[in-house]
Formats: sequence, structure tokens, C-alpha cells
Amino acid sequence: MIGFRKDGKDRAARSRVRRLAGAGMVVPLAVGALLAGGAGTSAASPGNGPTAVVSMGDSYISGEAGRWKGNSLTNSGSRNGTDRAWVSGSSYDPSKVYGATAGGCHRSDSAEVLSAGAIADTAVNLACSGATSQNVFRASNGGVAFKGEAPQADQLAAVAASRDVKVIALSIGGNDLGFADIIKDCAYDFVLWGSYCYDDQQAGVDQKIDAVMAGVGKSVDEIRAVMRAAGYADSSYRIVLQSYPSPIPRGAENRYTQSDWSRLNTGGCPFWNRDSDWARDSLVPQIAGRIKSVAAAKGVQFLDLKDMMQGREVCAKASKQVSSTSAASGRTSEWARWIDNNESQGLIQESMHPNYFGQLAVGRCLALAVAQPANSASGCKNTAGGDHTGMYLTPAP
Repeated sequence: MIGFRKDGKDRAARSRVRRLAGAGMVVPLAVGALLAGGAGTSAASPGNGPTAVVSMGDSYISGEAGRWKGNSLTNSGSRNGTDRAWVSGSSYDPSKVYGATAGGCHRSDSAEVLSAGAIADTAVNLACSGATSQNVFRASNGGVAFKGEAPQADQLAAVAASRDVKVIALSIGGNDLGFADIIKDCAYDFVLWGSYCYDDQQAGVDQKIDAVMAGVGKSVDEIRAVMRAAGYADSSYRIVLQSYPSPIPRGAENRYTQSDWSRLNTGGCPFWNRDSDWARDSLVPQIAGRIKSVAAAKGVQFLDLKDMMQGREVCAKASKQVSSTSAASGRTSEWARWIDNNESQGLIQESMHPNYFGQLAVGRCLALAVAQPANSASGCKNTAGGDHTGMYLTPAP
């Protein structure tokens, strides 16, 4: 075990991590309001009116971190072109990216249902950053309002009545499982304690996961109930239940050594190799496997995203940060938001989410999935050295 470090860099790093905790180092999972398409018509109904694709769930589908085109160490101006909220000088307007939900649900203009392209006439984003399964359920069946909005299933009822819904993409369960706390605790163990987190965190996941998956299954049931009440046959639309990608690489695939502070101060990925391997090869696949089982049990489509950022993760050797000599690019830049260790850019809640490039990629994955049979199970992967157009599907393991 690597021991506790007591030099000046250690003290500064501990101070930064404490500030992260004080700011509530949350990594919420999100989704929000209508972002594309005109208002629905009163004559719309199942099989009639403008078609719609709807996203529901948490931050991994709402568009959290869509503000960022890669990660840059430059803290001023446009941050080397990575900050899409930049206006001029030192002026930033997150609503340019997140619209009216800039401080809450973080439904970005590059969110999955928008990046998927023309799979329907309109795209409606009901997902919200930080949402749990209870925020999806109908209020009449245990649902809870969130960030000033009705439960997502109740919002879906209005959409189903005004549009001809064809696809509902759902990402949920991460906040129920405590993703934010897992990331925070593992970062603490790297910076503060010189110990590993994987063993304690795995025990906690194993205790929670059955209940979490029950909530995921109930979320599907709630969506079905709303759609049936609106007059939709189960076969008239599809639900695409998706898993989560890994925002960090395996230890051997990290371009920064774990023996100094570069992973924290330069890379924004403060995790030990052993913990990184656990997250990438145990935790993320475990969650994907369980979500796949829920999808099969509920008769809905499964989209496995666990490998979609392979080589594009924060600190991955196959990608690089944006700088004055390396422009932001979907072919070379990281596809996930780093942990902003000095709190000089954006919000902590954007950390460890697919960024602008990652969201374009996930949108492409959804478009490819919709072209498959409605009961299929597929994994989505990227092409090394390619951008989002190089995404492709494989049979889900």
C-alpha cells in the first residue's frame, strides 16, 4: 500500500479535495425539458401527429457536461476552445448550452436524443441531473418531484398526448447506487489516505444493487403504464434501457503515473491503478450486466455503453488534453469531463460525465440501436482514432 504523503503538494491537494467536498462533490446523473422540435399539436395521438424520441432518467442522458469540448489546463477565455459557454473575456453563460436548466437538470444542446439525429420529428429531454428512480415514477405510484418539476413519468403523459412517441431512452440507477459517493470516496483515498477504495465500495454496491435494479425495473413499468393509459400498444414504440460508460481508464492505460500528483493536478483523474481497474473491469460491467437482465425481464431493448469511451476516457493514453497546440477534436480529445481539482472551470457536478464529444458519440449509439430490432441487446464501441461517426454496435455480452 502506498503511504500517506506529507509534502507541500500533498497539503495543497488535500485542501482542494476538501473544497470539493464542501461544494458537495456530486456527480449527478441527469435529463430535462423539451429541447428540439416545435410545440405538439392538439390532434396528435398514437400513430398520428409529429413523432418523438424522449429521454428519461439521470445526468448520463440529460446532457451533463455537454458544455465541454475536451479538457484544458487553461483557465481563462475559451479555455483553448473547450468551453462552449464562453461569451467574451472572462464572461461565461452556461445557458448557451444548458438552456433554462443551466443550474439544475443540465439538459444540454448536445444531449443524446438531440445528437441521435433524425430518428423522430421532435426530441424531448425529460431527464434531469441527479435524478433517482423515484423521480421517474408517477406521483400516484411513489414518484417524487425533483428540482421543481413533476416526476418524469407524469411529464411523459403530456408528451404522449401531444406527440406520437416512437422511442423512449432511459438511463437510471446510478444515483440510487451512489455513483457520486463512490467517485468522491475513491478520490479521497488517492489524495488523503493513501489507501484503496475498491474493497469497501464493492461491498456497498453488493448491498444496494438488488434494490437499485428493482427501481430500474419499476421505472420501465411506470413508463409502460403511462403509455398504455395514453392509448399506445407496447409494440407501437420502443424503450431503450442503457447502461453507463466508464469515464476513467484502466491503470495501465492511464498516461499519468500514480506515484506523483500528476493524476490530480494535471489529469483530473485522482484514482489509484487498482481502483481504476476495479471501476473499469468490475463495477461498470457488473452494473451493465444487471441492467441487461432487467431489460430482458421487461422485454425492452438494451444498449450497453460500458466500452463506448474505451481510449477516450479522462487521462487515457490514447487521448490528450486540449492546449494551444492541440485543438479540441472528437478524434483526439477526451470524451469525458475531468474532476476540476482547483474549481476554476464550471461546476463539480459536471465531473465524470460524457462531454460534448462523448454525447455526440452516445447519440450515434442510440441512432444505431434504433435501427436494430426493438428487443435486441447491443454494445456500442468507438473506432480508435475516429470521432462519433465511427461508433458501431456489437452483440451485448
